[in-house]
Amino acid sequence: MQIKVHPHMLRHSCGFFLADKGYPTRDIQDWLGHASIHNTVIYTAQNSKRFSKFDWSWEEESP
Repeated sequence: MQIKVHPHMLRHSCGFFLADKGYPTRDIQDWLGHASIHNTVIYTAQNSKRFSKFDWSWEEESP
């Protein structure tokens, strides 16, 4: 199976790389030159690491 490689793939790679490194979505938007944030969230929405900074424990605190 062959994959057709094109220059725009580098742009996508850059977006995913910055998202994986934890850069804010607005910074990625500026770097890639997106006019709309909707084009940028493609990169950040697929990055599950962005949730690692939150405490997801559901234990209730004692009064």
